[in-house]
This record gives sequence, C-alpha cells and structure tokens, in this order.
Amino acid sequence: MMISDYIRLIRSYQWIKNLFVFLPLFFAGKMLEDEKALQDVMLIFFSFSFTASGMYVLNDYLDREADRQHPEKQSRPIASGKVSVTEAFIFIALLLPIGIGSAFLLDTQAGFIVLAYCVMNIAYSLKLKHVPILDISIIAIGFLLRIYAGGIVADVALSRWIIIMTFLLALFMAIAKRREDVLIFHASGNKVRKSIDGYNLEFINTSLAVMSAVIIVAYIMYTLSDDAMHSMQNPNIYMTTIFVIVGILRYLQITMVENKSGSPTKILLKDRFIQLTVLGWIIA
Repeated sequence: MMISDYIRLIRSYQWIKNLFVFLPLFFAGKMLEDEKALQDVMLIFFSFSFTASGMYVLNDYLDREADRQHPEKQSRPIASGKVSVTEAFIFIALLLPIGIGSAFLLDTQAGFIVLAYCVMNIAYSLKLKHVPILDISIIAIGFLLRIYAGGIVADVALSRWIIIMTFLLALFMAIAKRREDVLIFHASGNKVRKSIDGYNLEFINTSLAVMSAVIIVAYIMYTLSDDAMHSMQNPNIYMTTIFVIVGILRYLQITMVENKSGSPTKILLKDRFIQLTVLGWIIA
C-alpha cells in the first residue's frame, strides 16, 4: 500500500472544481479588497473539497465493478484492489463530517448548502447518474451550490449572470464528458454507465454546439451589462470575450477532434492552451 493510492482515492486534483466558490468575490471585484471575506471563502473551499472527496470515495466503491471494465478507471484504487472496502469507508467516515461540519462552523446557511451538495451526490451515486439528462444537470447544479456558498460566506449577492453562466459552463463540460463515454461504448461495446442509452454522438455534438453558442452570447450580454461595468469599474470589460470564445473553441477541439473530453479537470491541469487562455482572461 502506497500513500499515492490514498491520494488518488480522494482525487485531490479534482479540488480545482471548488475554485468556483471564489467567483462571487471575483466578479464583485473584491478579491484584493476584503481579506476577511477571502479567508472565509478559502475555508468553504476546503469544506467543499473534503466533502467532494468523501463522495468520490463512495462513488468509486459503488462503481468498482463497472470501473474494472473501463480502459482508464480500472486503475482506480478500489477497482484495482489497492485500497480495500474497509479503508474506503474509513475515509468516507472522516472526510464527510470534516467537510460538512467545518461549513456549519463557518456559516449555518453555507453548512446547509454543503449538506445539500452531499445529499444530492449520494442520490446521484446511488440512482440519478443512470438517468439521461438528469445526470448532467445534477453535475451543473453542484457548481451552482458552490457559487451560492461562496457568495454567502463572502457576503456578496449573486447576479443573474453568474448564476446562468456557471450553470451553462458546467453543463457544457458535463455533456463533453459524456461524449467520451459514448465513444468508449462504440469502440468496445462496454457501457461505462447506464445513462449511455440516452445519448448518441449526434445528440451530444448538437448539444455541444448549442451550449457553446449560448455560453458565448450570455457572456457577451454580461460584459455589456451595467452590473459588469460597475463591479469591474471598466467599460471595456467586453474585450475579455475574446478569451472566452477562444477557450470554448479549444475545448471543442479537444472534445470533437482529439476525443479527449473524459476529464475536464485534467484538461485544465494539462492543456497549456487552455491554461494560457484562462490566465489571459483573469489578467484582462
């Protein structure tokens, strides 16, 4: 048994998704102005991270048989037998109370949001991930819960723009992820998840095209709104649309040309083009 197996079990690299809790503070233009709010958002980031890791362990336990049929997931610690079921449940018993409990200590409302995130993901792992459309919608809702919690602890009211854009972007990435599942089914005949019956390449490709167009239009409308120009104190914020368009096109290229959309997190962590695009957007 190696420490690396435990690290892989909790999927710490997936914690990058929880950076969404910082978006309310960022879009409010207060990242560098309110030190207390930044500290609280950092704490809720770790609350979500521990809770999410607990859910990943539970999901890996429930999916261990199916993962053994997947070309990449078969190497996961539980599926490969490197981590026992007993050890997995010990991790769950430690991670979930720490994650949820710390959120309640920070803010009661935020605690209930993290708890709701946990309950929703348990339902997802047990049943709902097998229901087409609902499975990807739940993933997107999880990102909405993140920004709501971030807004609460930072005492920042969420604009309608950040809500709709977060949902659209998360849904876009979830659809792209399902595309790889369909490709695996076509190549090997293995259904890595039951919901695959509700998807095919034509549906997914069309959905990606629609979602990417809606995301770009929604972002343009946001940058031209009074809310954006006021919070960023700059009437030229619309110029950042360039980075959004280029980033979306690169993600579509990875998904539809390179056929590598199985893990949005790994794309962000490994693709230099995407990284430079995000960095350029933040600086702009």
